Amino acid sequence: MLRRIVALWIWACGVWLLLTWTVTFEQLVTGGLVSLAVALALCPFGEVAAPWRLLDPRVLFAVLRLVFVSLVHIVRANVELAYRIWAPSRPLRSGMFIVPTTMRNDAGLGGTGLITSLIVDNQIIDIDRQRNELQYHAVAVPEGDRAERAKSVNAPVERLLAPIVRGGRT
Repeated sequence: MLRRIVALWIWACGVWLLLTWTVTFEQLVTGGLVSLAVALALCPFGEVAAPWRLLDPRVLFAVLRLVFVSLVHIVRANVELAYRIWAPSRPLRSGMFIVPTTMRNDAGLGGTGLITSLIVDNQIIDIDRQRNELQYHAVAVPEGDRAERAKSVNAPVERLLAPIVRGGRT
């Protein structure tokens, strides 16, 4: 229980520093106390990823690689969306589609859904845990069958996320 509280406190302190972007004594004390309150409130809800896992070079490299690849995809998708807005003559094939997922745990499913939704092409709508499927709404539905769509939408993220989340794939 103490380990979970410490991990939550560290994550909350990091979020506090990112949100306030100020490092004064008063900010650090206030952030530490608010973070402790958040950690105590959230600790009964289950396990949390330990921030000290980032000290493992393999995990840190995997996280940095995931961040870099995701940022590249986010920028590309935003440029394509801007072009679509500026050149409205391009055909719009918006719609819904379902793809299979290899992720089985909450961290893997949550990470995949969140990261793929940051890329503006697709927004996750639903997760079917029994069938191991993700449903997306897309600005432009990818070509191909379910497996081909998965290769372009969620499989790249899942491949990079698997070494980070424990038990992400079966």
